[in-house]
Amino acid sequence: MDPKRKVALVAGATGVNGRNLLRQLVESPEWDVVAVSRRAPDIEGDYRHISADLLDADDAQSKLSHLSDVTHIFFSAYIEKPTWAEMVEPNMALLTNLLNAIEPVASDLQHVNLMHGTKWYGNHLGPFKTPAKETDPGHMPPNFYYDQQAFVIDRQKSGRGWTWSAARPHGICGFAVGNPMNLVMVLAAYATISKALGLPLRHPGSEQNADSLYNVTDSGLLARSCVWMSTDPKAANEPFNITNGDIFRWKDMWPAIAEYFEMETAQPQKIDLTDMMADKGPVWDRLVAEHDLVHIPYEKLVSWEYGNFVFTPEFDVISSTTKAKQYGFNEVQDSAEMFLRYFEELRAQKIIP
Repeated sequence: MDPKRKVALVAGATGVNGRNLLRQLVESPEWDVVAVSRRAPDIEGDYRHISADLLDADDAQSKLSHLSDVTHIFFSAYIEKPTWAEMVEPNMALLTNLLNAIEPVASDLQHVNLMHGTKWYGNHLGPFKTPAKETDPGHMPPNFYYDQQAFVIDRQKSGRGWTWSAARPHGICGFAVGNPMNLVMVLAAYATISKALGLPLRHPGSEQNADSLYNVTDSGLLARSCVWMSTDPKAANEPFNITNGDIFRWKDMWPAIAEYFEMETAQPQKIDLTDMMADKGPVWDRLVAEHDLVHIPYEKLVSWEYGNFVFTPEFDVISSTTKAKQYGFNEVQDSAEMFLRYFEELRAQKIIP
């Protein structure tokens, strides 16, 4: 690796966040890149992949402790568990084991970037103050975001001179099959199956959910924001809400999605996606055969639980991005255009017909 260039370590490089961070960094001439994930990323380019289990301290130490040239850590690793209390220990282990392996040997470590989200403000618990601001108080723990940020701040006191940042996106959208929190796949699979069954495209939540304000985050924009906050000295030691910068109501978004899939719309009809989509595997298998799609096991195609999470709240879920703009990140993205662009990518990759 070129000692004159920055060296990024992307932890969780196959998720919807890490994958796009990896692609962003690999395409830049300023970076050498190390991708850390259990399975190899599907991103082409010049980078090194290390298969390491960050839950295993010994494995992390043996696989990563030679990376003395790392200058920037982008932490997007994540473990899903049934409850937030259960998520604290494994998600703390991922970060702790990574830093324990890298920090002692990386003499030029400059920055650690954390990937968090709007659950920092308690949107998973119920209505919260909107638009959420980074200065808003937290909710009653547990929340591993709090533990991770506190850990990094405390670790920084060792005096090694590196800084930290934390991204707080919402409704992350991108191209990454099998990621548990990928809204694009929820929308694409739901629309495709509805059309195959001869149904109109209905909002699967309540009318109040369809009428509430919402915002999402393009994973490409998110990746660029993480690079910005990790390299701009003004952004050091700060958290930032990162979204597309616009807000919408789902009732106004469905017509654009329906037009793309050449479907009619109908009034909202609240359903439990986990329950109602559980038996649609044969429908998907038929579509795969008819349209020569990439074979992905139906149970790994999409997380309907995440769809329920998005389409259940009957309150606004929006974040203020004023702070990021004030500190220097001004990129915005039209959310409707973003959805259609990702649907096109799914079609081009033969994931959907």
